[in-house]
Amino acid sequence: MKNNPQLKKTEHEKTLGLFDLAILGIGAIIGTGILVLTGIVAAEDSGPAIVFSFLIAALASGLIGLCYSELTTSLPNSGSAFFYTWVGIGKFVAFLAGWTLIGVYITTTATVANGWTGYVQSFLEVLGVKLPHQFLMNPSAGGYVNLPAVLMILLMTIILTRGTSESKLINNFLVGVKIFIILLFIVVSVQHVRPSNWHPFLPYGVKGIFTGASAVFFSFLGFDALATSAEDAKNVEKNIPRAIILCLVISTTLYILVSLVMTGVVPYTKLNVSEAMSYVLIVKGHSFVAEVVSLGAVLGIMAVVFAFIYAGSNILKSMSRSAFLPQNLAQLNTKTHSPNRAIWLVGILSAILAGEFDLHYLALIANIGSLMVFALISLVVIILRYRYPELKRPFKVPFGKTIPILSIIICIVLLVSISLTAWLTYLAWIAVGLLIYFTYSLRHADEFNFTSEE
Repeated sequence: MKNNPQLKKTEHEKTLGLFDLAILGIGAIIGTGILVLTGIVAAEDSGPAIVFSFLIAALASGLIGLCYSELTTSLPNSGSAFFYTWVGIGKFVAFLAGWTLIGVYITTTATVANGWTGYVQSFLEVLGVKLPHQFLMNPSAGGYVNLPAVLMILLMTIILTRGTSESKLINNFLVGVKIFIILLFIVVSVQHVRPSNWHPFLPYGVKGIFTGASAVFFSFLGFDALATSAEDAKNVEKNIPRAIILCLVISTTLYILVSLVMTGVVPYTKLNVSEAMSYVLIVKGHSFVAEVVSLGAVLGIMAVVFAFIYAGSNILKSMSRSAFLPQNLAQLNTKTHSPNRAIWLVGILSAILAGEFDLHYLALIANIGSLMVFALISLVVIILRYRYPELKRPFKVPFGKTIPILSIIICIVLLVSISLTAWLTYLAWIAVGLLIYFTYSLRHADEFNFTSEE
């Protein structure tokens, strides 16, 4: 291979330690899933059994997280699934993986920002400020545009262009706020739990549990955001696996507690609102706490948007640096060392989707892409062990091929539960990608010439 820019060492300083990585992962995982989708999915898909939906999603994420840990420590690179697939399978499948991931991060960012608007609205209404309906809803809900979501995404985009070392401090603060308000909700609401509200526990049957798991799965995408931060991480061989495990354990625990409390306080049929935590508190007369939670959610959900725009721009940068996409998108700002063109592209596309499309619909599309990529990641672990047995693996998934195979099976089961409409939208995104691949990438990107000594 004539020139492989992926193998060039980055010159900028590595700024993310274990704490920063764990906070980045927790910030990406604990967001719309717990603050917004918990109520909606309980009402529409799972009922109180949403607890099992989160457990299934967490189990799948844990298995996949182990696979990510092996690949990230063996091949530290900001390209995540795109890079690993390029090494293990080839450039065509790598492009599809990278293109899918870009779509996942854009739609996930839009989903998160869409749910964020509900808390903004709740917070302002308590203050006596009522925003015009037309600028709070997307066209399918009778509005013009979800303006708060659009503006918030653009604000996070601007912050990210300031560089990793500066923006991580803002992110750490926002995540801290979010954890505080979640714990506050649990402590205040648990006294109102009535076990009778958990009956029937399986109103939608076992199928509803898996449908719910498919709907909330993207909530656990945070550990992929960690994988994309490999080039900014200190001591990547130890810190990334530890951060993945740490953020999954903490996040899953909080998801389960919130689900039990929320469905135990208010019947699940009444939880079909985007600001479910505030709603539950207001129903029980805790208006002041609801206001605090709404304000905390307004700040905390920003951390999720921050993490996903960051991760999406890293994938875009990695693909552009490798000539799969125009290489000027990988250009780093001379002062901040951030890929500002990639950041702005991801931010603008996310803002457009957030302003114009429905939250639940966006979440399902993000889930398809996530599950497809995660199944591929698990397969790549097996392929790389076969093709490059001598590759140094600081962390290796235990029990041979068992865990990668199990994670593939779980991803397939969850994919089957997703609606046809969401599948058609995902396939349309792939069709656009194929057009780019055959008109540009095929002529510019080379096959990856990899040896374990590199």
